[in-house]
Amino acid sequence: MDNIVRNKFAQRLKELRLESGLTRQQPADQLNVSVRLLSYWENGQRECNFDTLLMLSKILDSTIDYLLGNTEN
Repeated sequence: MDNIVRNKFAQRLKELRLESGLTRQQPADQLNVSVRLLSYWENGQRECNFDTLLMLSKILDSTIDYLLGNTEN
């Protein structure tokens, strides 16, 4: 991912998690990853793989395109 996409993903991941009323622990548990790793994603410090991205879109009831900043809804 380039920096623009990574930053948009980080912003939208955090936004959707908060809108869903989820703590970082909840999606981290569902994804079987650490809270620290989820925090890295939300801060644009790390990237997740496609399978994780797909699972995140389901957990957050969103599309991959929205998470990556390709669409506005």
